[in-house]
Amino acid sequence: MSGVETRIVAEDEADMRLDRWFKRYYPQLSHGYLEKLLRTGQVRVEGKRVKANARLEAGQGVRVPPLDISGELIPRDDVAPAGPAISKRDETFIRSCVLYRDDDVIVIDKPAGLAVQGGTGTPRHLDGLLDALRFDADDRPRLVHRLDKDTSGVLVLARSAAVAARLATAFRDKSARKYYWAVTAGVPQPYQGRVDAALAKETDSRGERVAVDDEEGRSASTLYQVVAHAHNRAAWVALWPLTGRTHQLRVHMAAIGTPILGDGKYGGSEAFLPGADLPKVLHLHARRLILPHPRSGVIDVAAPLPQHMEATWDYFGFDRREDGDPFASYRA
Repeated sequence: MSGVETRIVAEDEADMRLDRWFKRYYPQLSHGYLEKLLRTGQVRVEGKRVKANARLEAGQGVRVPPLDISGELIPRDDVAPAGPAISKRDETFIRSCVLYRDDDVIVIDKPAGLAVQGGTGTPRHLDGLLDALRFDADDRPRLVHRLDKDTSGVLVLARSAAVAARLATAFRDKSARKYYWAVTAGVPQPYQGRVDAALAKETDSRGERVAVDDEEGRSASTLYQVVAHAHNRAAWVALWPLTGRTHQLRVHMAAIGTPILGDGKYGGSEAFLPGADLPKVLHLHARRLILPHPRSGVIDVAAPLPQHMEATWDYFGFDRREDGDPFASYRA
């Protein structure tokens, strides 16, 4: 089995430089060694030789040769990269998250607190558990899109490079629809609306953040619908991101004065309700995903509320039967 991997560029990675993309996923790989891999054609984008400063597009496939844990190239192309063994406990855990599976696609309910990819200080992450989701396939599943570490809910995986490319196209051309549930501190006004606010990444003493930036930011649009509210204290809000920018929903809700409950990063103290006995964690859940199946038909999968959000629903007396399709009027 070849150790060469094709990784699909996610929607929110569009326009990222190739060298910075590698730094995100392979921080141990030196720039000089990456340049060597590019010169010798071992790293390619869509099958073509490129330079380190090439700008990526969502849905493109990046060819990654086998790398060992120190970032050196494994000489033989038929040796798969070695990774840490997955414990039986982790295998049972990640398999329990599967909501849907067929020969092409796996859909999981990602728990809040589990990072999708690793990094400094993140030894346990979904990407490191994907071998446990091979089931009877030779290839490990591929990530097609991502959720924030603290966001729970529906996440789709492709079981081959070809399927990953088709699914990435569905996300890129907007034929995939992602609906989220959130609880906001305060009630958005009006109850139904659209937030159009360009977003840009910035770095300060608190680390990397995303901010509204009409001059330098990339366009970002979110539809929202208040499903239920508890007077003027909080609201159950359905969200439909029309674009896929990093932290888009969190920044947009904070921008209109109703931050997502528990989101201290973007809402500060206003993201918490004084006197309310509620979990002080992010209340954002990828509730439902609707997208064309790579062969035929449609995949339509919903994830149940995580435990901390169930507790908040009970606290405010929100009735889950009010779910329905809050965005039906937008598609009419």
